[in-house]
Amino acid sequence: MSTQENALSIFALGGLNEIGKNMYAIQYKDEIVIIDCGNKFPDENFLGIDLIIPDITYLLENKEKVKALIVTHGHEDHIGGVPFFLKKLNVPVYGTRFTLGLIELKLKEHKLLRESKLVEIDANSNVDFAHFSIDFFKVTHSIPDCLGMVIRTPEGNIVHTGDFKFDLTPAQNEHSDIHKMAEIGKEGVLLLLSESTNAERPGSTPTEQTVGEHVEEAFMKADGKVILSTFASNVSRLQQAIDAAKQTHRKLALLGRSMVNVVNVAMERGYLDVPDGMLIDTNDINQLPPEKVAILCTGSQGEPLAALSRLSTGKYRGVDILAGDTVILAAGPIPGNERGITRIVDNLFSLGANVIYGSGSSSGMHVSGHGYQEDLKLMLTLMRPTYFVPIHGEYRMLHHHRLLAESVGVEEGHTFIMKNGDVVDIENRTARQTRKIQAGNTYVDGIGAADVGEIVLRDRKQLSEDGMLVIVLTMSKTDKNLVSDPDTISRGFVYMKDSEELMKDVNDLISRTVHELSEEDRNEWRVIKQQLKRSVGQYLFKQTKKKPMILPIIIEV
Repeated sequence: MSTQENALSIFALGGLNEIGKNMYAIQYKDEIVIIDCGNKFPDENFLGIDLIIPDITYLLENKEKVKALIVTHGHEDHIGGVPFFLKKLNVPVYGTRFTLGLIELKLKEHKLLRESKLVEIDANSNVDFAHFSIDFFKVTHSIPDCLGMVIRTPEGNIVHTGDFKFDLTPAQNEHSDIHKMAEIGKEGVLLLLSESTNAERPGSTPTEQTVGEHVEEAFMKADGKVILSTFASNVSRLQQAIDAAKQTHRKLALLGRSMVNVVNVAMERGYLDVPDGMLIDTNDINQLPPEKVAILCTGSQGEPLAALSRLSTGKYRGVDILAGDTVILAAGPIPGNERGITRIVDNLFSLGANVIYGSGSSSGMHVSGHGYQEDLKLMLTLMRPTYFVPIHGEYRMLHHHRLLAESVGVEEGHTFIMKNGDVVDIENRTARQTRKIQAGNTYVDGIGAADVGEIVLRDRKQLSEDGMLVIVLTMSKTDKNLVSDPDTISRGFVYMKDSEELMKDVNDLISRTVHELSEEDRNEWRVIKQQLKRSVGQYLFKQTKKKPMILPIIIEV
């Protein structure tokens, strides 16, 4: 479905009713501008899937209209899908200096950097298209160089906040430009898109400064090594650990590929201040007294292959956690990751480590980068929008954000809670949500494939739960009869030696099924396979209550 010809349209392609893979599009006539292109990580139901990125079918159908991708900041849920997007739509990418540094790492990995056009912007930049003029404003988040934007259109101004909080004493002086936001609000905002992650949490987001104080205190009290695990992209948290290591005269090692990459980018571009001689190679950790060593590592979300998980099981070559070492989890758990984090914490305690973990309020080692209710209300009050679209959150978060908007003056009925694929059309400054486009998930399996479909996932799930039964038939090329008895092979279904009678009955059923087919059907391999899957599948479910994948193989001799 195409857009309404003269309407200004806002598309939700990702980040609605979910956390992750943020992607939004603004279209007017023959121009489309994309905001963010993120990914989210799969749970245990997505077997073998590495990433989930937005479905961009609508954009491909209108690719001549897509003018640019503008990225608000460098978190994975905002940049993780960029390489896959650029493989299909090679348009200019606009981002801040640090954000582009992280995107460059991804494009190098995908061998796309040379043919990609990256345009550096900052809070004072202006980007003009035929129908759009875009200005930016600084926001505070948990990663450097974050922007919100105002998109000036023939219908009115659209504001996208990016991810934000209001912190009056932020780390590294990453202050929100409240004065500029107020000026935009005075100018008039037709529609506001504002993030909703913490819309359920009352009060204001605590300041990042409190974390630095707790980190330094933990370093001072530690007798052995200090291992701090956090998101590699949380540069302010990394700087706090570096400062604490300096105060306690410790050398610093980096574990985990993303930690090494992000620290290198942040140092090269001036976002991290690491004293000369502080960084050491992992091979030097055991050469120093434990009380002289600090480690920054990945794995704060319980990822099984990340550095912290391997440390907790003694499988990180050359680096051991010893009794008396201090391990700090300086990141809040993402919903769904609690089980993995608990497993790692248990392992660390069993090694004799002192583990500091838990939510920010209990451990003091983390504060959210997303605004609480008072922060969200302040943004709404500054912008004073006519229409409001809460974004970046699950349904309950979007719902609470709508209530907040109405409490500070947004007219009831002027808030649109969208789902991925929903469209808000604005014509004559009146907004309506009446139509949808194709949107959803694209599954990435490996670095290059972004085409894993629902059928493949269903097969993987079936294999993981009930296994597979392979049926090998040897048939005569001339008369199409069985030359020998069928051969059946079980993988993950039943143990053959303990199920000889079941397998004998299955082989008898296979022979009967083939024999009962007409001569015409025995000439069609497709028909033979379908009949075997049906008859054997029904029999096995009746006998075992399992539904293994049945794979017939026919050999003609």
